[in-house]
Amino acid sequence: MRRSRGAAALLALSLTATGAGLGLALAPQAAAITPPVAFTADALSTWQPNGVVWALAEAGGQVFAGGTFSTVRPPAGGSGSERQAVNFVALDAATGAPTSCELSFTVASGTATVRALALSPDKSTLYAGGYFGAVNGTAVSSLVAVDVASCTVKTAFRPAFAATVRALAVTGDTVYAGGDFLTVAGQPRGRFAAVGATDGALKPFTADADEPGRAVEVTPDGQNVVLGGDFFTVNGANTHALAVVDASSGALTKAYPGFIETNSVVKDIATDDTGFYTANEGTGGGVFDGRIALDLPGFGQRWRDTCLGATQAVLPYRQVLYSASHAHDCSSVGEFPDGQRHHLLAQPTTGTGKLGWAPDTNDGIGEGIGPRVMTVGSKNGVEYLWVGGEFTTVNGAAQQSLTRFASTGDTGAPTVPVASAVSFRPGEVQVRWRTSLDLDDSALTYKVYRNGAATPIATVTADSLFFKRPQASWTDTTVAAGQSYTYRVTATDAAGNTSALSATASVTVPTTVDGYPNQVRADGATQYWRYDESALPFVADSSAGGNRAGVHLNAPALRQTPGAVSGTGTAIGFNGTDTQVYGDHRQSVGSTYSIETWFRTNTTRGGKLFGFGNNQSRGSNQYDKHIYMTNNGRLVYGVYTGATRTVTTATAYNDNAWHHVVATQGPGGMTLYVDGVQKGTLAVTTHENFSGYWHAGGDSLGGWPDRPTSEYWAGQLDESAVYPTVLSAAQVQNHYALATAPADSVVQVTAAEDTYANAGAPGTNYGTSSSLAVRGTSFYASYLRFDLPAAPAGTVLKAATLGVRTSTMSGAGTTDTVSVVPVTGAWSESGTTYTNRPSLGAPALGAYPGIPDGSAVHTATLTTGSVAAALGGSLGLALTSPGTDALWLWSSEAQAAEGTPRLTLTFGAP
Repeated sequence: MRRSRGAAALLALSLTATGAGLGLALAPQAAAITPPVAFTADALSTWQPNGVVWALAEAGGQVFAGGTFSTVRPPAGGSGSERQAVNFVALDAATGAPTSCELSFTVASGTATVRALALSPDKSTLYAGGYFGAVNGTAVSSLVAVDVASCTVKTAFRPAFAATVRALAVTGDTVYAGGDFLTVAGQPRGRFAAVGATDGALKPFTADADEPGRAVEVTPDGQNVVLGGDFFTVNGANTHALAVVDASSGALTKAYPGFIETNSVVKDIATDDTGFYTANEGTGGGVFDGRIALDLPGFGQRWRDTCLGATQAVLPYRQVLYSASHAHDCSSVGEFPDGQRHHLLAQPTTGTGKLGWAPDTNDGIGEGIGPRVMTVGSKNGVEYLWVGGEFTTVNGAAQQSLTRFASTGDTGAPTVPVASAVSFRPGEVQVRWRTSLDLDDSALTYKVYRNGAATPIATVTADSLFFKRPQASWTDTTVAAGQSYTYRVTATDAAGNTSALSATASVTVPTTVDGYPNQVRADGATQYWRYDESALPFVADSSAGGNRAGVHLNAPALRQTPGAVSGTGTAIGFNGTDTQVYGDHRQSVGSTYSIETWFRTNTTRGGKLFGFGNNQSRGSNQYDKHIYMTNNGRLVYGVYTGATRTVTTATAYNDNAWHHVVATQGPGGMTLYVDGVQKGTLAVTTHENFSGYWHAGGDSLGGWPDRPTSEYWAGQLDESAVYPTVLSAAQVQNHYALATAPADSVVQVTAAEDTYANAGAPGTNYGTSSSLAVRGTSFYASYLRFDLPAAPAGTVLKAATLGVRTSTMSGAGTTDTVSVVPVTGAWSESGTTYTNRPSLGAPALGAYPGIPDGSAVHTATLTTGSVAAALGGSLGLALTSPGTDALWLWSSEAQAAEGTPRLTLTFGAP
């Protein structure tokens, strides 16, 4: 009998942030793993059988495993050699290695197997059920009692079961069994029976079922027994797959007619002090594969988890229900859609919502089910969750049929965040990232680092699960217009395991408001994909706080130019075969909404540009609120109301030019706009109501009029946005016009030459050095040359900044002011020394008012007019200081310089 132990831990899920520009409180740090989960997801070294493990039990620091196997072998890389273990092995709970207890379960004909293990309440006796005729040569009949201390068969226990025993539960004086048998000791007993715990004598208990019994548990008060299996009747009464009977007589206490689908069965039952839980498996369509919680007393349903993917085992432990299954579709409870199988899950015993614990196995051998049984063992103050089954990998590494997870020692770091940064207005940068995956921590702490500094500028906590990794973001309001910044992000779990730094996200703050994206945000977009990413698979949401990111599927083409709107933005390209972007945020769509995107194509095979569907990486089976193109290039906007309702353009738009499309629905019906002009309306105010995900570049189109050859889009998309309101005609026209409005453009120029002069070595040239130095006394000065572009037509220079990076040398920073002054004399990187150093001009173009220690990028704003005068030519700059505290920088020759020294030039309308 498996019972939940210990008090409940609090479930704490939060999303907060602190840092410059955002004053939210940081949530309390979780324990080593996020409560109420009790175990890490890090699989421990464990010996492994060569077959299937069907049963587990634990006593005195040993874990007993029964099944259908003949040997056990060390884990990959472990010491020792394979040894015989005939359908049973005893292992040390803490080390995972075999103990001295060896039992061999055999049968004269057929295949012996151990299907159930259970312990007496004092854990002195182990009972094993299955199909076998002898244990270590002692004749038995499919049920045996073993003395735990001596590991010997108790010969006084002599029950006689005529067929396989699949389930056991034990009290002080009774062993309850379920299985395939029809007689016990020659007396009729249909699939369930009870025998004496000492001698195995048959008891009067009678609970005859018409189909096999697979699970049996005694309620905590000892008054009732819960039965599970394939049956449709118990003692002649209609009750499918589940029943509660009197513990003494077997008389029916609670029947469950029509409670579980007729093509589903109960594979396992477990109890705790508050109720009992079922694991269910179905075959065919319309099955129930999930889990049910039922209350004590009363035996009524507490909740039902309708995930699809047969559940084999359930284990309540400290207010958490752990389960073994191959769950592949939990959309019915608001979680992940049909797709990848997930074999180990956890949820609170009070509800269906999944917790942040998700180690995984594969399906493995045999029926390809994966894990089949679970138990908790303990030793030396550490608890271990043991899992058995037919899997051959755990967390992607080879491991067969047995694995275990400890209550301490979380060593797995979160995945590396995928970060980007964007700025739409002076004084503000939005840094955003896809939250990381950590298989045993849902509450993670993120640190944001700016310009390579060692100290984070912001700390953010955010929640994520294996199927729900929302975007997290932080807004930096301490940035200056015209300056460039870099950001990197790390993720840390509660045990202190920290990911590597994310790739660098770079951004230049504009000198004026970027008209198009700023207006999209101002008009209330709650999802805004701009497709400016330079790396897979994260598509950032640039809306004002929506955090509804997307995920690239099958590697669409990134950074396509030119984009649809003016400025530095880029587009995304789809191949028309299998690439798309799907939303990472499950949502529902209200009665009013607008969808907007820019597109360019010359396809003659059509495809879906943008739409809503109930799946992510697989084709949806519910889909509407979409825009697609027919083979002849016309656009169709459609919703489903029980029938397809569409608005179609009369004109084709597959002319390989950028076009703007907006589709709205609200109290006034459906409206379709192209290039700012209304192209059609329809008096339909409803659509199909379901939860799902937005898709760009493809999804299902079966059953829709003028269905194109391809459901996938071959072409480019840009600036896709979703609004919870109906955009007016004036707003649509304004967006279309703003696409060609002047916007800042940014050019970054790395130094063509750089060197420094040293009064201590007046004849030495440092042109090949990886360092630059600045000091007044004893004298160092650094010299930089930039080859500047001309201003783009119709623009002027709006801002110029100089970025430099301090080296990793101890004390590389300076407390002195460093000035940026023009160089008026001739010099070269390869020829300049202190002796022939060039003359300098005045006044200074900019300054660094002291630079702290620690390798980081620092920027200085330069006088725009002086830099503008050099556009189209060469600009020489010197770094000088009047003080005695040296500044050490990376030169352009240094690999760690990250493109510095660097000028950032911002051009815009006059």
